[in-house]
Amino acid sequence: MSLIFYSEKCLACGQCVEVCPFGVLKLEGETLIIGDGCNLCGACVEVCEVEALALPAATGPSPRPAVPPDGVWVFAEQRGGVLAPVTAELLGEGRRLAEELQVPVAAVLFGEKVAHLSPALLAAGAHKVYLAEHPRLQDFLEESYAAALTELARQFRPEIILAGATYTGRAFIPRVAAALKTGLTADCTAFAIDLEPRLLLQTRPAFGGNIMATIITPRTFPQMATARPGVFKPRPLEASATGEVIRMGTAFLDAPARSRFVATVEEIKERVPLGAAEVIIAGGRGLKEGKNFRLLEELADLLGAAVGASRAAVDAGWISYPHQIGQTGKTVGPRLYLACGISGAAQHLVGMQSSDFIVAINKDPKAPIFQVADVGLVGDLFEIIPALIQEIKRDRG
Repeated sequence: MSLIFYSEKCLACGQCVEVCPFGVLKLEGETLIIGDGCNLCGACVEVCEVEALALPAATGPSPRPAVPPDGVWVFAEQRGGVLAPVTAELLGEGRRLAEELQVPVAAVLFGEKVAHLSPALLAAGAHKVYLAEHPRLQDFLEESYAAALTELARQFRPEIILAGATYTGRAFIPRVAAALKTGLTADCTAFAIDLEPRLLLQTRPAFGGNIMATIITPRTFPQMATARPGVFKPRPLEASATGEVIRMGTAFLDAPARSRFVATVEEIKERVPLGAAEVIIAGGRGLKEGKNFRLLEELADLLGAAVGASRAAVDAGWISYPHQIGQTGKTVGPRLYLACGISGAAQHLVGMQSSDFIVAINKDPKAPIFQVADVGLVGDLFEIIPALIQEIKRDRG
């Protein structure tokens, strides 16, 4: 099937040519030429005011369904009976979105003997908890988790599903979106609501972090997205919060699985886990060589801080990948972020700009990091950091 073109209606205005993401359309004089490679995305159809372009009937968008009966869902990631920090972060953001839409927010919890986590989810912002317990859900398997969330979504029809862009979320949430025949935006850093059409505005870095793209899924439900850990702040806990815990039938998981859990291999241990750190000392290309990270480690020991790094430092082999902060590393939101010799490329800022207080040390006064820093120190880090260490030691006697 191909794009339908009514040449007698065409004004040769060129709007369709400008919006075609694949460069399939072009104007030759007053004639519109449709080349090979059109995937019928419909972008040109939406901007054509004279309706000179149309999609074949079989590929046109399905009618947008009525507002689903359920509200905003947050996948409550847990491992070994411990909730991942991103769960509380997304429940706080999910609650904000749900209040705008005037719908409830629900946490979706999978595992085996994990019902004791339900009160923590209610305290973090959930109005109710959907609980699925089964031996096949005790350890994470893409197949089992995807089947459970797909079954649950088909039964209760949520309007929005949010999950963390963690290993777990990235592994199985795309399978759920494919099974539900809906869209998915990965690695989001911001959400908003367009209230009249009830659209979730999903913002994420694109083109290597050089632009921020806002994406919508206007034709299908549920609207699904994963969000980077550390971007959103959890709500203050409501210790007295109450809500319904709805147990889900899991008989469909009794069938033999095509995969099985073998073992978990622990990752390299960080001095202080980046995701849980209240203070992070991060180094970049300005450290010049790997041995100079010892300077940051000494300062981190004094402050009880974690040590992070830019991609440039990791690519140079100065420090291991688990310390990398940025678009291709971890997203963090500590109370204090000290950037040492980091220029502040957009890809790095994506991973740390939600920090409460940012201090930057760089000898280049025009470094982009100073645009997001609360305090900027223009100078040589090899003079400033040792002086700071000595001052802290002197202050502590």
